[in-house]
Amino acid sequence: MKFIRKTIKIIFISAAFFVVAYFLLSYRVTPDNFTYGMSFSKFRTDELQLPYEETFIAILDDLGVRHFRFSAHWPNTEAENNQFNFKELDFQIGEAQKRGADVVFAVGRRLPRWPECHDPDWVLGLDEKDRNAEVLEYIETVVNRYKKHDNIVYWQIENEPFLSLFAYEQCGDLDEDFLQEEINLVKKLDPNTPILVTDSGNLGVWYKPWRLGDAFGTSLYRYFWNPDIGTFKSRLPASFYKIKHNLTQVFFGKKNSMIIELSAEPWLVQPVVNTPIETQIERMDVDKMKEIVSFAKKTGFARQYMWGAEWWYWMKKEGHNEYWEYGKTIFDTES
Repeated sequence: MKFIRKTIKIIFISAAFFVVAYFLLSYRVTPDNFTYGMSFSKFRTDELQLPYEETFIAILDDLGVRHFRFSAHWPNTEAENNQFNFKELDFQIGEAQKRGADVVFAVGRRLPRWPECHDPDWVLGLDEKDRNAEVLEYIETVVNRYKKHDNIVYWQIENEPFLSLFAYEQCGDLDEDFLQEEINLVKKLDPNTPILVTDSGNLGVWYKPWRLGDAFGTSLYRYFWNPDIGTFKSRLPASFYKIKHNLTQVFFGKKNSMIIELSAEPWLVQPVVNTPIETQIERMDVDKMKEIVSFAKKTGFARQYMWGAEWWYWMKKEGHNEYWEYGKTIFDTES
């Protein structure tokens, strides 16, 4: 009998400990105000067969975005060796600066949008050592061109570089020493602009990118699609992100942190322009969009960059302006 009582007592104390630990670790003050930004790239407007200048100006002036993440996709920036194209990025940076919009500027081989690792054709035959040397040359050229723009608030180095489970065939193994070399190079070229390193919110463990960067960014995806089970929703609670944030902060120190990729577009495995509108709406309707924004607020990140404005604009042109109109309410209030 004593053994049973002792066992029950241990179970009760253990349960109480875990309950208290859970509430302590998941505690994070919800901000009074939220700052919303948006990822934008010509890479995406090309996929959607949209005029990039028109789309970007609409996001600036109609949607009202004042915080951006740009990506210097290597194939667009250096399609031929040592022949650099800055026309589109110059336009984006210039128009953003005219309106007082700030920019997270992503550079590296692995940048947002499938296939994750973006290689120009001319590097495909190079070995890893020579390819890495070309990556550093491309990064140096981009950073030197734009580092004098005072509206660049972060250099993002690579995108979710530790997410080895995704796009492994395209990216291969991560060379952590080379990632550090990229970071060191950008710090040397532009010591006054902090470095942002990112990781997956659903799958990442965060501590390595947290330690490497001056600031940290996480992605947040709620709705997915799989050919075997169809559309499914992540069951991770908002407290999951709070606990990860608090634990990482306890062990590795406080840093500015944000949601750098809050997905508000459908998860597709074929080009948008080849996918029926009905399928796209089924996988991401406005109600899901609203639920995503509401959920993200509960994670406690005060700065959040949306993901999908190019698709909202494409849907508007297809006669479905509900996404665009709801997006305007987000950026009109930023609260």
